[in-house]
Amino acid sequence: MNQPFGLAPFDRSAYKELSPSPRIIMTPGPVEAEPRVLRALSYPILGQFDPEFTRLMNESMELLRHLFRTGNEWAYPVDGTSRSGIEAVLNSLIEPGDRVLIPIYGRFGHLLHEIAQRCGASVIVMEREWGGVFAPGEIAAAVTRERPDLVAIVHGETSTGRLQRLEGIGSACREVGALLVVDAVATIGGVPMETDAWQLDAVIGGTQKCLSIPSGMAPVTYNDRAERKLLKRKRIERGLRSGAGDSPSARPVQSNYLDLSQLQDYWSPARLNHHTEMTSMLYALREGVRIALSEGLEERFARHRLHERALMSGLRAMGLELYGDPGCKLPVVTCVNVPDGIDGERVRERLLRGFGVEIASSFGPLKGKIWRIGTMGYGCRQTNVLHLLGALEASLLREGRKLPAGESVQAALDVYDDQA
Repeated sequence: MNQPFGLAPFDRSAYKELSPSPRIIMTPGPVEAEPRVLRALSYPILGQFDPEFTRLMNESMELLRHLFRTGNEWAYPVDGTSRSGIEAVLNSLIEPGDRVLIPIYGRFGHLLHEIAQRCGASVIVMEREWGGVFAPGEIAAAVTRERPDLVAIVHGETSTGRLQRLEGIGSACREVGALLVVDAVATIGGVPMETDAWQLDAVIGGTQKCLSIPSGMAPVTYNDRAERKLLKRKRIERGLRSGAGDSPSARPVQSNYLDLSQLQDYWSPARLNHHTEMTSMLYALREGVRIALSEGLEERFARHRLHERALMSGLRAMGLELYGDPGCKLPVVTCVNVPDGIDGERVRERLLRGFGVEIASSFGPLKGKIWRIGTMGYGCRQTNVLHLLGALEASLLREGRKLPAGESVQAALDVYDDQA
């Protein structure tokens, strides 16, 4: 066989069998996958229209309704990482010229801003200094004042470790006819999410955080208010194709793959072919959500709060200072100020190389200034918290910081013993 020009001959011995190193991942995502989820990924492939597989699709929708705490007809995954779900919802619900209000209190609020602009929206921004959040009344007042077509907000901002309360915002949106879209990528399965009770019109979740499923699907749900806009845009698209719709203001959803009106046809009993479903990832999603619901959502939320308390107690015993307003802390992400005189990146490297533990830095104005420690899903357990505290204490000692040796782990154990 002729060798392609400029390409070296293939060396069969150059590539070894895949064997990733085992890690304790305590970042805000991705996190360690649940072993039962990894097992589900190994199951045989079914055809996407096999009745056994379409039954699994229906079961997954029902499980997601329980996870999102909603009676919505539509609750299904978008195939792709969490951002695909955000893009699908915003691309499908924002028409060019729509007024979109985005309260920003961290890096991922800026992402919503960018996507909304790409959709042709006229974006109205509210900004809060990083480390805090908005009072729900502030956002509600802005909705009343600005009368947007859509409000998009992050529920749990992992860049700062803050949690935005949502109560009352939905009712303000309904008074002016606005849709309320919530990015719950970091919170679903770890923090309460009351889609119906909070009057949220569309919610996007993530798999790779509190659900402990590999990245690759974005569960979404939306109600009939959102669906009406989708169907209106679908009629426009059909009219443009037939030549009946020639209004210069008429715009179909700009993406085919991320068009929720087409995706819901695929997930409906009609099973209109849209794409080839990610069979193995659907197995993983169904199993991961089943595990979360089997544990019990309230019990799961309590587990996350317990390990958060133990972690914070251990960090404080080390003399470390937590970052941000404690009144709005995100329970599944703890942010720590890097101590003066300490190279934060060198500590992270030592944790990974010497102890197999990964924690994260942050973005923008916080890059290199804080560490972000995730206690999410399967990784949110006592052995991980204790191992991280011991490893961080040892790493700081090696960096020359004076610490009371052993007290961080003991402080965490005190929390666990009190809970027992």
